Amino acid sequence: MVGMNPTSRVLSGMRPTGQLHLGHYHGVLKNWVRLQQEFDCFFFVADWHALTTHYEDSHIIADSVWEMVVDWLAAGVNPGSAQLFIQSHVPEHAELHLLLSMVTPLGWLERVPSYKDQQEKLRERDLATYGFLGYPLLQSADILIYGADKVPVGEDQVAHVELTREVARRFNHLFGREPGFEEAAEAAIKKMGKKNARLYRDLLKRYQEQGDHEAIGVAHALLAEQQNLAITDRERLLGYLEGSGRMILTEPEALLTPASKMPGLDGQKMSKSYNNTISLREAPDDVRDKLRTMPTDPARVRRTDPGNPDVCPVWQLHEVYSDDTVKQGVREGCTSASIGCIDCKQHIIEAVLQELGPIQERAREFEQDPRRVRAIIHEGSDAARDVARDTLEEVRQAMGLAYT
Repeated sequence: MVGMNPTSRVLSGMRPTGQLHLGHYHGVLKNWVRLQQEFDCFFFVADWHALTTHYEDSHIIADSVWEMVVDWLAAGVNPGSAQLFIQSHVPEHAELHLLLSMVTPLGWLERVPSYKDQQEKLRERDLATYGFLGYPLLQSADILIYGADKVPVGEDQVAHVELTREVARRFNHLFGREPGFEEAAEAAIKKMGKKNARLYRDLLKRYQEQGDHEAIGVAHALLAEQQNLAITDRERLLGYLEGSGRMILTEPEALLTPASKMPGLDGQKMSKSYNNTISLREAPDDVRDKLRTMPTDPARVRRTDPGNPDVCPVWQLHEVYSDDTVKQGVREGCTSASIGCIDCKQHIIEAVLQELGPIQERAREFEQDPRRVRAIIHEGSDAARDVARDTLEEVRQAMGLAYT
């Protein structure tokens, strides 16, 4: 792929909420479609995370999983460009979560901003559970098990990525100098083939004996090209070159994504809890009805009353869907009362239907072939598990748990 960086890995997930809406599309899925062309991407259904707040409603999770995956695929998330899988199909997440819980201070979890925020927002639910307290650490395990170095998040989730960095740093400090490090590094060099191994050893000598700092940059590039090396082997050889131990768990960075500008039908954030959504598979007639009955400027009672776009929920949709020419015409027409609200909304109706058309066509294909959808997820889960097993094997060895 043009511009693809296969050595940089992205990890992102979504809780299964059933069919997705335009807020999900503009806030997450369009970004995933872009990222899968640039990075090695792992996108997962966070079904265990759903249990942290809705454990008493677990019977709805199964249907929600498959409905959501259909929408991912319909929106253009491509199993040929990214690994798509279900969290609970990779039990290594749970084992790494357990092992990390042994070394993570309790105070770190209690300080996560969303811990008290969610308890306040969901006061009607019993969230005095270990699972709810520990879910940020499970998120850390989700990221660290794949060696992801980039995590796309909104500003409200940056604290979770920072916790993950702290957890990885603490783990590496405690267990980073593995027994037999030099032997493992030498074994990794042999995997590179004779020519590349010779080049690596030359760079090792140039840096360690001659102090040639340019050799580090050349070595980074050389190791990035080695397709037959696991991520852990690359990190081990970088540590070997620089005279340090291996970083067992990769510290990720937050890949800040712009907040979704997709408002709900009432001007608030689009959310099922507000009953203000348009789903990606909404019937065209229902889309028209919902948009035609949207509230507008409350001061514009009659057709002849001038309006104020800045207080009208419909104008927020123009900010998403309309170009400058259309927006200028709508603003002038609204403030002068030369167009009515139905005329204003017609631009949005046409734009939304045009956007949803190809998504719904692809969705129908996947709805009619559920075995294909399941095969995609099973294949992605198998591939994800292969990576997760490698990481967990390194973690067990580092912690002294690889005995038989």
